[in-house]
Amino acid sequence: MNGEFLAALERIEREKGISKEVLLEAIESALVSAARKVIDDPDISKEDISVTMDPDSGAIKVYSEGEEVNSERFGRIAAQTAKQVIIQKIREAERDVIYEKYSTRTGTIISGAVHRFEKGSVVVELDDTEAIMPRGEQIPRERFRQGEQLRAYLKEVRRGPGGPEIILSRAAEGFVKKLFELEVPEISQGIVEIRSIAREAGERTKIAVYSKDEKVDAVGACVGMRGSRVRDIVKELHGERIDIVRWNDDIRELLKAALSPATITRMIIDRESTTISLTVPKDQLAIVIGKKGSNIRMASRLLGWELEVESEETAAMADIPVSDIEGLTDKQKEVLMEAGLDTIGKLGEAGLEGLMELDGVGNKTAESILEACERTLEAVMAEAEEEEEKEKKREEEAEEDPSGEEEGTPEEDNGAGEDADEPGPEKKEGSNEEDRQAAEAVSGQGTDNAGKEDHEEAPVEERELESEDRGEVRPDEDEDQENDGSPEPDEEEKTGAGD
Repeated sequence: MNGEFLAALERIEREKGISKEVLLEAIESALVSAARKVIDDPDISKEDISVTMDPDSGAIKVYSEGEEVNSERFGRIAAQTAKQVIIQKIREAERDVIYEKYSTRTGTIISGAVHRFEKGSVVVELDDTEAIMPRGEQIPRERFRQGEQLRAYLKEVRRGPGGPEIILSRAAEGFVKKLFELEVPEISQGIVEIRSIAREAGERTKIAVYSKDEKVDAVGACVGMRGSRVRDIVKELHGERIDIVRWNDDIRELLKAALSPATITRMIIDRESTTISLTVPKDQLAIVIGKKGSNIRMASRLLGWELEVESEETAAMADIPVSDIEGLTDKQKEVLMEAGLDTIGKLGEAGLEGLMELDGVGNKTAESILEACERTLEAVMAEAEEEEEKEKKREEEAEEDPSGEEEGTPEEDNGAGEDADEPGPEKKEGSNEEDRQAAEAVSGQGTDNAGKEDHEEAPVEERELESEDRGEVRPDEDEDQENDGSPEPDEEEKTGAGD
């Protein structure tokens, strides 16, 4: 009997991972409870009852106030009590084992099978327990089938009334980070480091990577040969887009990479409030903001800075001087300019309360000033929209009748003939110059930015370095490569051509 008892303990220890000492303590506690039932003496407490167990032979003896309790006195009720206590203790020990096992794996990826669905949550069956993936931790529009295998990020393990609660996630940023660690050996080896990550599950992920070894390209290591590494991650995320940018300690360079391919014409950095104000061309504004503001929002989280963006037209409107505001008296303009509020943008920042602090400006006057600003802005916007409509109309007319441009006017034909004021070779040089400038503009090396403000802005040279990182080839480099690769004609060929 004792041999079978010890064998049962060893089997439970092996199957459930509960140590033999914990099982013996559970049995000892159960026998104490059963002995109190047998003795049925209210004056005897648990401290007055002791149990001795021999772990080698399995012999068990129960003592009450120093006297051994005969095992024949233990009846059916006492045995049932001991059984319930043992089961309860084993369950508690099993829960502790599961909690300790999975709490140490928090922040890793685990695999399981879809077991069932409960109110939008997915219950995943693991090796020895169940985990839950709430609706908010699932990738939007992702669907699962019962019995399907999946991988998820172990986000949290907490104690609950029914045992440990294991929370899984496929929408967390850590899930993408761990997938890169599994797919990219350089990250697991510590050569390449993921410095920052921002994600909107199901839509897009931005990560900034840094290489500790100058010989290893961080972006190339994450992308893999012909995109093999990042392709496997995108497949796991069901087509979610991933932007990999190179980390840079210079916040300006990192911001340009995070918002690529959008063009930033002006950048004002306020390091005290960790705010960056951006000015972009009107046609680039939608690219910078992204779908429902996702692009600018993720770039802000990637950098850890607050980003404010406006178009060049809006910035120009904010710079309208006070002198151009219609509806203000000369005295009001003078008061505002003396206070340093010399543009519409500054007036908007001051607001109603700021204007009321000025001498001679009350509530009604402040309201009339702001209303005049609004009317001026509306007039400027209406004029800009009218000009834009005219430009679109001209473009549509040009598309409908392209033959007019090809045939040319008689004046143009005469200018190209013998009576032209300028000789032909000079015109050819001018056209070559225009072609060269157009090629430089395509490759991002134009000189249009040479006259821009210097404070906290991205200069042209920095954009050239960025184009090299993307693997772009400039037109002048192609010409140098072609000249280097072609052999020079020898003297005989030169003389022969001359003869």
